[in-house]
Amino acid sequence: MNDAPFKAKVSMIQAVAVFQDAANLDAAVASLVEAGFDRDDVSLLASEATVEDKLGHRYERIEELEDSAEAPRVAYRSLDEFAETERTIANVLTYLPAIIAAGTVVASTGVVAAAIAGTAISGAVLSTVLARWIDKAHAEHLQEQLEHGGLLLWVNAPTVEKQGVAFRLLKEHAATDVHLHDFAETENQS
Repeated sequence: MNDAPFKAKVSMIQAVAVFQDAANLDAAVASLVEAGFDRDDVSLLASEATVEDKLGHRYERIEELEDSAEAPRVAYRSLDEFAETERTIANVLTYLPAIIAAGTVVASTGVVAAAIAGTAISGAVLSTVLARWIDKAHAEHLQEQLEHGGLLLWVNAPTVEKQGVAFRLLKEHAATDVHLHDFAETENQS
């Protein structure tokens, strides 16, 4: 008797596309979401370092990874989401230290007011540094992919209808090399 678990193949159709700029990528994803795709259905290629760590080698062209189920991915985040993250960080780092400092003071004096103001200014400076770091990291991630041929996007499209919609919307937003790929996943069945 064979005690090995049964391995079933589960089909996962994805629309694959390459973009030459972030603006068209953002517009395409916005259209996909408007058409009923979930944000979780959309992913991008992870950073070059992550790809190299996971696959054990560097890639020269983005085309090498388009149809690879092993290519590491990251959740899609729009340029607006990065801006919102920066605003949130700025607000927290500017106001939270001042609120905490103010809450610990029973009586307010000029020295305490100066300390609170200094804390708020320090938080604002730190938030600016973090926001610039986030912008720089995101820009570097996009630039390294563009240097390898474009921004690689995958969209889960489980039905024939969704496949058609994804294909059409990606093409409408200047994507190149748009195609469907069946990423078969193996599942253990005990």
